[in-house]
Amino acid sequence: MLAGGGPRRGGAEAPRGLKPALRLFQAPEGLPAAVRYNDFTMFRAIKEQIDTIFREDPAATGVLEIVFCYPGLHAILLHRVAHKLYGWRWRFVARFISQIGRALTGIEIHPGAKIGRRFFIDHGMGVVIGETAEVGDDVLLYQGVTLGGTGKEQGKRHPTLGNHVVVGTGAKVLGNIRIGDHVKIGAGSVVIHPVPDHSTVVGIPGRVVRARGAEVDEDSETLEHGKLPDPEAQEIEDLARRVAELETQVRALTGAVAPPPVGSHPQEPV
Repeated sequence: MLAGGGPRRGGAEAPRGLKPALRLFQAPEGLPAAVRYNDFTMFRAIKEQIDTIFREDPAATGVLEIVFCYPGLHAILLHRVAHKLYGWRWRFVARFISQIGRALTGIEIHPGAKIGRRFFIDHGMGVVIGETAEVGDDVLLYQGVTLGGTGKEQGKRHPTLGNHVVVGTGAKVLGNIRIGDHVKIGAGSVVIHPVPDHSTVVGIPGRVVRARGAEVDEDSETLEHGKLPDPEAQEIEDLARRVAELETQVRALTGAVAPPPVGSHPQEPV
């Protein structure tokens, strides 16, 4: 029954009692890479999120600091509640909770988004996650990241992120594309094409600059922005090197004839 007394129309029936309420914070079922865990209660979810922050953020010094001062934690816990309500088709209440989270944290997560376990948003201000976005386990986002769509089409229109993905500051991942497992996206990149597993993406538009077996450290889970390659600078350097080689060849073919001095006038033929 709804608050107004009428029967619920369509969708899953909202569970009753305390036990379902304690499950509001669990990660959603149905993720491609997420594991179902029916006994994953609210308190275990909060503890796992706190442990994740300790692991990912060296600045974290204590539990109280994390609980009261980390907007990423507040945003994901509020999203767990909103997502459950969204699945029960309490759409207005779910959106209202997500807007409360947005006002409190600066992080906007649509209640329809599916987010896996041990998800961490570092700093968080300006992060936007769209309705049909799907995020796997052990994903790290930095501030200013957008998981958005590219048009007004219906259905799946936001990206799917695999497990162990790191998305750098200000990066945009747009459209119904898949970002593979263990992918790293550099700060400021705009990714509009699918990315294979174990890759590093940089640039606008995003280009894969490292992949499995080629200039990649398989054991590294961190994104070192200072060591990312710059494909545009590399291309300019290659062009400059090629121009120098062509100039050398031209001088060799022309007998290394020196050009006339600047300001001199060529003699008129007699």
